[in-house]
Amino acid sequence: METAGYTTLARQSGLMRELQIVANNIANASTSGFRREAMVFSEHVSRLPGEGSVSMAYGTGRVVDRAQGGLVQTGGTFDLAIQGDAFFLVATPEGERLTRSGAFTPSPDGVLVNADGYALLDAGAAPVPAPVGATTVSISSDGTLSADGQPVAAVGLWQPVEPADLRYQSGTLLQADEWEPAENGTILQGHLEDSNVNPLTEISRMIEVQRAYEMGQQFLQSEDQRQKSVLQTLGK
Repeated sequence: METAGYTTLARQSGLMRELQIVANNIANASTSGFRREAMVFSEHVSRLPGEGSVSMAYGTGRVVDRAQGGLVQTGGTFDLAIQGDAFFLVATPEGERLTRSGAFTPSPDGVLVNADGYALLDAGAAPVPAPVGATTVSISSDGTLSADGQPVAAVGLWQPVEPADLRYQSGTLLQADEWEPAENGTILQGHLEDSNVNPLTEISRMIEVQRAYEMGQQFLQSEDQRQKSVLQTLGK
């Protein structure tokens, strides 16, 4: 295959990954706490002997959009939303993970868990206890959980040391190489954060990527036909 074919295939591979990312964004447009992803393309330029220079685009980088989603008031005692650039930390079988999804409930084990049964962690990375038998439960903006006016725990707020390290594991769970206590962020009790996906923008982007991919396919088909014609002509 000639250089033009290789460069087009590299571009097609990146566009296919971007289509998958955009489709996932659209599918999670109504998922509480979901942050949209975007593809990052990089261009590599190389000089070839006797052929000048050639550039190849690779789409392998992914970035999580950390823009704030809308806040919805639910009134739920353990529904929590974050204002600011911070995350909750939950314990999963694969290790601790960051998330913006703040719908928690008391578990039979006496700790707060998310919909998957993963324990919410406090400021010391220990499970947050669920108040049992308390008449009133309040969670302040700094994460202090109080039962009948007595503080019993502090919900932890965390942030990745390197924001670019954020990557999705599954659902609304995010991985990072390292994280630390968040420098800014406040908690709103009785609220949940909407997804920050704009469906119209994502659908428009999907159409653009599909068209770019189709153009690449047409070029590869034309190039294949050209090479076949050359071989047939030379074979006569």
